[in-house]
Amino acid sequence: MKLSRPVSWFLLAFGVWSWIIWITFVKNLIKDSSGLAFEDGDPTAYLWVHLLLAVVSFVLGTVVGGIGLRSVRVLRRSS
Repeated sequence: MKLSRPVSWFLLAFGVWSWIIWITFVKNLIKDSSGLAFEDGDPTAYLWVHLLLAVVSFVLGTVVGGIGLRSVRVLRRSS
């Protein structure tokens, strides 16, 4: 299957965007001082659920970005 150039770049940009957003989120989650992520120094369920969401988003962002990158490379070779 061959993807169009705009779709390929969108997928690549989505993968990069996903990593930027979720890395920032995880940094802020670890530094949380409101008591949601840590209670008396111990991680809470809130922290674990949001870390799981972040990991899944990293994986999906990597896969989607990888598809976009491969497609961009194929399009560059063929043009």
